[in-house]
Amino acid sequence: MFRAMQVVLRGEGRRAAAGGFAGHCGYSTASGSQRLAGKVAVITGAASGIGKATAAEFVRNGAKVVLADVQDDLGRALAAELGAGSASYTRCDVTDEAQVAAVVDLAVARHGKLDIMLNNAGIVGSLARPELGALDLADFDAVMAINTRGVMAGVKHAARVMAPRRAGSIICTASIAGVLGQLTPHPYSVSKFAVVGLVRSVAGELARSGVRVNAISPNYILTPLVKRILRSGTLTRAARSTGGSWRGTSTRWKGVVLEVEDIAKAALYLASDDSKYVNGHNLVVDGGFTVGKAPNMPAPAQ
Repeated sequence: MFRAMQVVLRGEGRRAAAGGFAGHCGYSTASGSQRLAGKVAVITGAASGIGKATAAEFVRNGAKVVLADVQDDLGRALAAELGAGSASYTRCDVTDEAQVAAVVDLAVARHGKLDIMLNNAGIVGSLARPELGALDLADFDAVMAINTRGVMAGVKHAARVMAPRRAGSIICTASIAGVLGQLTPHPYSVSKFAVVGLVRSVAGELARSGVRVNAISPNYILTPLVKRILRSGTLTRAARSTGGSWRGTSTRWKGVVLEVEDIAKAALYLASDDSKYVNGHNLVVDGGFTVGKAPNMPAPAQ
């Protein structure tokens, strides 16, 4: 049941580095390549996990970042670590369009523009895998409200302020659960397929206004959420059923483990001018996990 946790997840994750010192993530927000010098970013789901690592990476590269989340204590602490001159925190529940609009307007009011919008907030929903006939549509609606509708709200309001300036990069955190079916419970999987579809739907229209829209689809990462499930034994059993540890099934490269910093660097590329002609793309960061599947066939008779 818990290939579900192969893909997660914003809102939870490894410890991120902070303001000018080498943090636990292994990189520093001191001098960097400055690929985002002068740029302003909003990150939803920024207080932990992929969002936190990406905020640190953006700041290290010269951006001013508005951190948006519902985890107030974590968000404020991260803003303090990254430095008042580089980051600020504001509460934002992405299921409320007015709050998404407000965080975009806050970035513009505070910094004069918005260059980058990372729509990263997301949840996995119920970890149950009932038969389709027993699917809980209330859980489905709750997951879609954050993972898909919340992303659409972010795209809508980022485009609202970017299009008049004819510049901007909108990035949406999707998942390999939006590339292959049956990896996660249906609500999460459907929500991530929808995010990839959203990107492809709007990219052509926004390109006419000079705004790029792309997605990132990570494989699973050892976040606090996954650690909690590992402690419960659920993910361990699922991993054993695939013939290896959860780490071993996360990559085609032996000994290589996907980390939040890898997704942060993918976001940095899509946010920077290095990707100036990349639009409507789903950047899959999975070590080749989704490119093929070995056939489930019996061994030939001797």
